[in-house]
Amino acid sequence: MQTIASFLLPRRVQLPAGEERLVEVEPGIKIRCWCYWQSEAQRGQALTLIVVHGLEGSSDSQYMLGVGRNGLAAGMNVVLMNQRNCGGMDDCAPTLYNSGLSGDVAAVVRSVLENDGVSRFALIGFSMGGNLVLKLAGEWGSDAPPQLRAVAAVCPAIDLAASADALHEPRNRLYEYYFLIQLFRRIRTKARLFPGKFDLSRLRGVSSLRMFDDRITAYYCGFTGADDYYARAAAANVVDRIAVPTLIIHAANDPFIRIRPETLQRIAANPNITYLETDDGGHCAFIGERNGDSWDDGRWAEREVVEFVAGQ
Repeated sequence: MQTIASFLLPRRVQLPAGEERLVEVEPGIKIRCWCYWQSEAQRGQALTLIVVHGLEGSSDSQYMLGVGRNGLAAGMNVVLMNQRNCGGMDDCAPTLYNSGLSGDVAAVVRSVLENDGVSRFALIGFSMGGNLVLKLAGEWGSDAPPQLRAVAAVCPAIDLAASADALHEPRNRLYEYYFLIQLFRRIRTKARLFPGKFDLSRLRGVSSLRMFDDRITAYYCGFTGADDYYARAAAANVVDRIAVPTLIIHAANDPFIRIRPETLQRIAANPNITYLETDDGGHCAFIGERNGDSWDDGRWAEREVVEFVAGQ
């Protein structure tokens, strides 16, 4: 109910006009970010949030806008990052996005550090984006940029195989159908934009996210198959190396995100990570009571991640 309600309930989250920035993440491959800055005098000293969306989301996703609004209200700069192809960038290059592209987040970090005089930043991710920010923080380990203050992830898909398989459970087929419809539409758009680059016959018979990742994502992104992709792209491999204050929020009743016991043990053994599991919340929803602020609409996790990084 939380998950579906967060999708259907109307929200009005309005941000001021943002600065569009195209960041080159690989030679010839750019992604679109929307930057929201405090005043020129405050920009360098304000904490900068770099926020990453989930599967088939974008900088227009409601949770992205919600975190953006909360960060701005708290005196922070906000950079809403679109993953490859997302946010109107399908025509940018004949490549697909995937859960292993933590280097794209690192490219956005370099852009703001080099171009904007940012002295402090934090990474925030939702679902697939949560995997990306945790993966990057783990890969950096103790060699992270000194400006990195904190990381926060909401319902991160850090055990990719377990979550993909949970999505195929009968009770979760509604969500899986939704993702597959979106993913099919995207690959068909890519095939139209880049004739000869994508073989649509590979979609034939695909009826699960795992099958899509095996025949499409893995095939076009340099993995030998879905198993190889899930094994190599999962942040679970590196969470024990995260060396900055990190918050992971997970709902016990998330329909399809699964975190394996061995991954929970790695998380618990890392003193830099605060793991917060709620009984309720669904997938990236966490609709609760309002805190009394005029702008607050009861999205607890969106509020919590901003408050956490602000305190580091």
